Amino acid sequence: METALITGASSGIGLELAKLFAADKSSLILAARSADKLEALAESLRRQHGVTVRVLPTDLTRPEAPQQLFDELARDGIEVDVVVNNAGFGHRGAVADVPLQRQLEMIQVNISALTALTRLFLPGMLARNRGGILNIGSTAGFQPGPFMGVYYATKAYVLHFTEALAEEVATTNLRISCLNPGPTKTGFADVANLGQARLFRLGSMSAETVARIGYRGFRRGKVIVMAGFRNWLLVQSVRLSPRFVVRKIAKALNT
Repeated sequence: METALITGASSGIGLELAKLFAADKSSLILAARSADKLEALAESLRRQHGVTVRVLPTDLTRPEAPQQLFDELARDGIEVDVVVNNAGFGHRGAVADVPLQRQLEMIQVNISALTALTRLFLPGMLARNRGGILNIGSTAGFQPGPFMGVYYATKAYVLHFTEALAEEVATTNLRISCLNPGPTKTGFADVANLGQARLFRLGSMSAETVARIGYRGFRRGKVIVMAGFRNWLLVQSVRLSPRFVVRKIAKALNT
């Protein structure tokens, strides 16, 4: 019986991934700030799929949260086979204008909490030689992003961290993947103040579609999972274009 921990599971891609894991009869641990939304999702998954679902309301902007989450599960003897680091957020605005605390919280959730949860649960996976890590990155991680500089930089970290980890455990049975969505219909754009930006006005994918692509890629052991051909094509164009052109295009899309 596989047990999967999913952060940011109360909505969007995290919620859709929870449905996919539950459909495959994985036991679930759902973590997010919204206890009410988590409980409603947990009850739905239990009823529909007959799986065990545990809810852990968690605020990953707190530096101590990952260790507390790990310790609580360890005390109850729960072994986590798969960690889905989905929690994360962005904020549009110039570096000089976005409140410093907001930028530091972004780094805490997108980078520090993801790294901590990976490090805490990875030794157990290695000892059992099963399971893996699914990190949610972004096409933002493949280029700099003026007016979303911190967010784009955090997603570059997620991408590179995942690739490095995949090589470190390449001789084991663990699966290590980074799902890279582009604009997606979730609450992300509202939180990030991106609703009117050109990036989202050009179109977005459904969270259900993105989650399905990521889930399949993870199960197949793909390290870099691109959410759709359009996003794959975007990343290829970034690799072939001069850096100053890439910066200016990203700037235009974020305004």
